[in-house]
Amino acid sequence: MNLAVKYDIRDGKKFPRSGAFVFAPNHYSEIDPLVMGVAAWKLGRLPHFMAKGSLFKIPVLGYLLRKSGQIPVERGGSVRGSEPVKAAELMVEKGQMVVVYPEGSLTRDPDLWPMRGKTGAVRVALERGIPIVPAAHWGTQELMPRYSKKISIFPRKHIIVKIGDPLDLAEFRGRPLDSATLTAATAVVMDAITVLLEEIRQEKAPLERWNPAAHDQKETGRFEA
Repeated sequence: MNLAVKYDIRDGKKFPRSGAFVFAPNHYSEIDPLVMGVAAWKLGRLPHFMAKGSLFKIPVLGYLLRKSGQIPVERGGSVRGSEPVKAAELMVEKGQMVVVYPEGSLTRDPDLWPMRGKTGAVRVALERGIPIVPAAHWGTQELMPRYSKKISIFPRKHIIVKIGDPLDLAEFRGRPLDSATLTAATAVVMDAITVLLEEIRQEKAPLERWNPAAHDQKETGRFEA
């Protein structure tokens, strides 16, 4: 990764060096987990991901994912009370960090802005009383475009990673973790991620966050922009 990428990590001091937390970045390339995993490693933490279950069925890769403590998530499964969330919570109990992509899949937004979020990240954070650390990155699309099968290693790519202030979601604690609470808390997280990406890109995101359902799109699988 150091041969392929020059990292520009901004506000790394906001990244917790100890204790449990949920790390919540934006998601627009299939190589994002590797890019952000290395960023977390450079900041002194071993990352654990909630990753799509199909990756665990790939020979060698699946073995490595399981041995390194990654968490399989089967698409279409319920987040509430699911095994992946239980596994993430167990890691939290051990004081480890868990990377959860709130969007749940690569963004459908044509310009790669964060789309509507899902509630898995805030559920783990609220149930365990730990912060969510939002983050945004930009430049990964030059390394591997959305839905591409090719990685462009040379010339070396410049990827900016910006860490946000930890969100404790205090206003939602003590409330029933129903759909309304989780949706509202997720919106706070997605707003924070979007602001970070705006600062990196030096432009404003659309006023309305992309909603695949409103554009007759499925939220999983490849699609044509």
